Amino acid sequence: MKNVTSRLWSIIKGALPGTVQTCIWVVKLTVSVSFCIVILRYLQVIPWISALLEPVFHVVGLPGEAALAFVSGYFVNVYSAIAVAVTLDLSVREMTILAAMVLCAHNMIVESAVQKKTGTPAVRIVIYRTLSAVALGLALNWIIPAESTQVVAQGVQEGELLFWPMLKEWAISTVGLVIKMVLIIFSLNILQRILSEFGVIKWISKFLRPLLAVFGLPAQSSFLWIIANVVGLAYGAAAMIDEASTGKLSQKDVDLTNYHICISHSNMEDVFLLASVGAIWWILILSRWVMSIILVWGYRFELWIRNKFVPLQTNI
Repeated sequence: MKNVTSRLWSIIKGALPGTVQTCIWVVKLTVSVSFCIVILRYLQVIPWISALLEPVFHVVGLPGEAALAFVSGYFVNVYSAIAVAVTLDLSVREMTILAAMVLCAHNMIVESAVQKKTGTPAVRIVIYRTLSAVALGLALNWIIPAESTQVVAQGVQEGELLFWPMLKEWAISTVGLVIKMVLIIFSLNILQRILSEFGVIKWISKFLRPLLAVFGLPAQSSFLWIIANVVGLAYGAAAMIDEASTGKLSQKDVDLTNYHICISHSNMEDVFLLASVGAIWWILILSRWVMSIILVWGYRFELWIRNKFVPLQTNI
């Protein structure tokens, strides 16, 4: 018993320095980005960007107003997108298409920065997620039957934006978010080290091996995959960065995992929230799994092409 306790205490002490640094980095980034979005929203920049995207949203079967929900989610988070989406007259079909697009591409700045911290190029992440959101919107607009027209949210016009009330609302919500993020980041990072110390991660890897093989992912990425699917990228930042820095995963394995989870993550809380406002939950999960499979196996094919032909070019 004493041996177990001493091992646990050693794990906690070893995890604290790196976790504190990651917490500070994530909190600073999140607060800065969210404050900038408040300013842009007050200056009517986000609605202006949304207006430019209206033609794209008509193509994916959504009303032009849905662009504002997507842009809000793109730069902030799923909560922001939902706040706008519920003010629109959207059917079950439209809410599902919009929700799938938002889940593909939300909180872009913070989450791309987290994945870049693990060594994966942020530019690729942004391009993959943005194009995947559009592609998924087009695919679902073609696949989902057009007769699903039940309205799930009644439009409510947003009143005049007042700066100080907006700032107060932002400050209150941000404090709550920061507390939540710090608690989750500390808990996950310590949990990851405990599971690794006692061999649980190896067992999880064996159990998930068949599923991860379909996804094109290495078995040793199982813990990262679980973190991303349960709590998402921003909350799981410390554990993801720590796991990637241990050397247990090659950079190729980290990239493959990131290209999967950048599309398919937070499949509990975010999917539940969007389902609660009318989206079809199983479509949100399955459609993004398919898109992530395409991305990962596409990247594997790219690596195969590089290995096959680049050496030939260098010998000429």
